[in-house]
Amino acid sequence: MTESSSPSVVEKYFKVAERGSSLLQEVRGGIVTFFSMVYILVLNPIILSGPDSTGAFLGGGLEPNIPAIAAATALVAGIMSILMGAAANFPIALAAGLGLNGMIAGFVQIPGMTWADGMGIVVLEGIVIVLLVLTGLREAIFRAVPKFLRSAISVGIGLFIAFIGLVNAGIVRPGQGVIVSFAVNNSISTWPLVVFIVALLTIIVLMVRRVKGALLIGIVTGTLLAIVIEKIFGLHQLSHDDPGSWGLTVPAFPGSPVQIPDFSTVGQFSIVGPFEKLGVIAVIVLTFSIMLADFFDTLGTMVAVGTEAGLVDERGQLPRTRHILLIDSLGVVAGGVGGVSTNTSFVESSTGVAEGARTGISSIVTGVAFLLATFLSPLFAIVPSEAAAPALVVVGFLIMQQVAEIAWQELRIAIPSFMAIVFMPFTYSITVGIGFGFIVHVLVEVVAGNAKKVHPLMYLTSVVFFIYFALEPISYLLGIK
Repeated sequence: MTESSSPSVVEKYFKVAERGSSLLQEVRGGIVTFFSMVYILVLNPIILSGPDSTGAFLGGGLEPNIPAIAAATALVAGIMSILMGAAANFPIALAAGLGLNGMIAGFVQIPGMTWADGMGIVVLEGIVIVLLVLTGLREAIFRAVPKFLRSAISVGIGLFIAFIGLVNAGIVRPGQGVIVSFAVNNSISTWPLVVFIVALLTIIVLMVRRVKGALLIGIVTGTLLAIVIEKIFGLHQLSHDDPGSWGLTVPAFPGSPVQIPDFSTVGQFSIVGPFEKLGVIAVIVLTFSIMLADFFDTLGTMVAVGTEAGLVDERGQLPRTRHILLIDSLGVVAGGVGGVSTNTSFVESSTGVAEGARTGISSIVTGVAFLLATFLSPLFAIVPSEAAAPALVVVGFLIMQQVAEIAWQELRIAIPSFMAIVFMPFTYSITVGIGFGFIVHVLVEVVAGNAKKVHPLMYLTSVVFFIYFALEPISYLLGIK
């Protein structure tokens, strides 16, 4: 091989060609992942915008400091996504975890607790998870999960993110007399729903025609259509409960796309505070509850994204597993230090994988986009959820194809797989789905006389999940609630 034809430093490190990718695919995948995740810059500030038990707001001031929370959310997501791409070479991005931020918002309502105390619990959780990674326990648990159960977790996540997309778009809504319903009285009768349908059908047509960049083109098409509709009809208002308005973002060009970021939430955390106000036992329970949710969310996300990217070997293992888990764990610490709650791996990264991303370059691109968003948040905020959600629905379909790898004729495999799959979308929680799948798997194997074949760590994690599902009564008994 001549010097001119030798692989570049980037190619050697990231193995772009070896993984069947190209620089263009990585950049495109990173951009698509960013647009699939950018909603967190809207949702995280909303969830963390309320006062704590003392009446104080995150980031300071006499009212919700939305710009500061949004800027810090983008900053931490950008740094950790770049670190994931550079150190682990894995196409997965990180940001503040939905559900986990809601737990922190609940913690700070306990009498005496402040936002700094809540973020201190996040830092504590992160430190514990980092130690579990360094001791090899987190990776050992990951490897102890049977391959069929990993496939089931991926399928469940596929259904889950498709459901997220449908709910975010408002095309699946709370029903009248039923749990959920389709659109508005089973009719596509509002402009935001039209945007969702047009973007979804655009992606489907382009995928069938094997057009590269189908997801990104669909998102851009939906966004441009939304901008035109907003310009003509002026829907303006934001209400996820109103099917006639935009769910999260008004799709209109801002007066100025540049905004100086406010990072006043960074460094606002206290590790000592929770112990002083709640006591050691209460802090342990709160830390354990959020840690368990974060711990297994990442496991499921890794499997789903890695499998979709074709990075899982014949034993169902991922490359650089420890690197991925360590950076994800450091993201928890960074989220607490940044004052924006736990940062975790996002399953929406699978949208970038669907666009061809196979290496950490895509994560670096996503991270750079988040860093730019700290200054250009008005510009990035024009993408409405109705335009981005179709990508989640299509990716859900792609991931769900792994359902064929499960031996459905064998009950000992089929039953726990089914439980893991259905509990994720129906409870709106990856953790709950994994927990029920684990517990039922252990139970089925014991009943079938295969108790010795179950990995000891599966017994341990099943017991932990059992405790997790009983945390509410445990908390009451300890006087925490």
